[in-house]
Amino acid sequence: MKNILLTAINAKYIHSNPAVYSLQAYAAKRGYVASIAEYTINHSVEEILGSIYEHHPDVICFSCYIWNISYVKELVAELYKLRPKLPIWLGGPEVSFCAKELLSEYPQITGIMIGEGEQTFVELCACIENEKSIDGVAGIVWRREDGEIVENPMRELLSMDDLPFCYEKLERFENRIIYYETSRGCPFSCSYCLSSVDKKLRMRSLSLVYPELQFFFDHKVPQVKFVDRTFNCDHGHAMGIWSYLKAHDNGVTNFHFEIAADLLREDELALLETMRPGLVQFEIGVQSTHEPTIHEIRRTMNLDRLSEAVMRVHRANNIHQHLDLIAGLPFEDYETFKKSFDAVYSLRPQQLQLGFLKVLRGSYMYEQAKAYGLLYRDMPPYEVMATRWISYAQMRKLKLVEEMLEVHYNSGQFEAALGILEKQYAHPFDMYEELGAYYVKEDLLERKHSRLARSEIFYAFALKKDPEHAKEYEEALTYDLYIRENAKRRPAWAPDLTPYKKEITNLLRESGLDKRYCHVELFTCGDSPKWVIFDYENRDPWTNHAKLVSYSTES
Repeated sequence: MKNILLTAINAKYIHSNPAVYSLQAYAAKRGYVASIAEYTINHSVEEILGSIYEHHPDVICFSCYIWNISYVKELVAELYKLRPKLPIWLGGPEVSFCAKELLSEYPQITGIMIGEGEQTFVELCACIENEKSIDGVAGIVWRREDGEIVENPMRELLSMDDLPFCYEKLERFENRIIYYETSRGCPFSCSYCLSSVDKKLRMRSLSLVYPELQFFFDHKVPQVKFVDRTFNCDHGHAMGIWSYLKAHDNGVTNFHFEIAADLLREDELALLETMRPGLVQFEIGVQSTHEPTIHEIRRTMNLDRLSEAVMRVHRANNIHQHLDLIAGLPFEDYETFKKSFDAVYSLRPQQLQLGFLKVLRGSYMYEQAKAYGLLYRDMPPYEVMATRWISYAQMRKLKLVEEMLEVHYNSGQFEAALGILEKQYAHPFDMYEELGAYYVKEDLLERKHSRLARSEIFYAFALKKDPEHAKEYEEALTYDLYIRENAKRRPAWAPDLTPYKKEITNLLRESGLDKRYCHVELFTCGDSPKWVIFDYENRDPWTNHAKLVSYSTES
């Protein structure tokens, strides 16, 4: 039996690579054994190289993505020096659209699996085990012994029901995210996305999906991320799965979905409103609200319907929503992007991801790069630097906005304070833009800041903008700090609570709470000054915020 090694290099340790596990499980069902080696980009090339060498593979296959292709290329070159006769195969989205070019550039590579790989991998295993020619294997580009590069015909797509469930051995995924798919392909044609290349949408039968979901419930898996590109594009499929999740909820497992919010129907929204907080979470790609841009990137999206659905889910207060914007799309300049930002921000998602266009080989955006004046990095992830509509200088300003958004909004660490500061701005975008400029002016960007230090920076910025509400900022920042953790050091502006020691002790006794796991704070802003107990033993299961117990200072 040949030692075939499937190799994955993930972006983080908590990630897993569903592709290699699917290939391994599919091959095992047909009598072929392959082993898996997973690493992260935090490993050095030397570490990975040494580990691969010690596996003593007879054949090695690398799973290739934008985050690891540089590692793979270097490993291919170095591994070939050590094992010049070792067959080296690549597969994955990062190599499927430039296979001939890569084979020409890297003579060490034996071949590349194009597109969907399960059946292709099985046929390659059969040829390897039986020492047969791979001439007839569909879905590969490969190199003959004389050096000729051959492109075999594309392969027919598999039925989703033919794919095995590959999570029976859960110990392999301890402390890692489970990625699960119930569909492949996408019905839409977004020009920046490789999923639009495969127009054949295929669904896994619910009769197979339900017991697999139950497996996750039974084993109390913390989180399952569906990798379906637009999960709710098939109403019956989505309703079936969401209904099952609600009916069998174990109170622990969270399920993540990428959805099109404008496709949500009334019965779906009604069902979602009844779910346990934290049972499901949504990632919603808005990308832009500028109509000419939406049309040009071939998106099908009803913005009014999207906004209505997002706000309705928001009001139910039980589903975390992550909304995405992309900077650098055609026909969107700095001012129109600012409007897109403000429009999405007004929907109050739990997270607003400001991403930057990646010009991916194989996408329509890649084909139109010259027409759009796209300047983008040659190295992965091929991120845009400038377009006909946004200059490089403006893109750098957007990078600052992105960083300020991550630190202050997406972190969830400044909710109360932001609520006050936002009132000073007609446009939320301007607030984050000015915060970024402040960080630059005060030379704060290239430093590591503690949570408390971030609060002090925010306070200093807020006082410059809005000195009349200093006391409100002080108490809001104090609240934001203690709602999440019992900070060891108090902010400089926070009042000395030593004179209230006896009163605090009495409050905790009356509440039946242990002072070791609580913090008591005095808030005097507003009509009725009050004591607030932050109870860290009892947290909101959805936000992880401490439970609050309030007492009037007059009681």
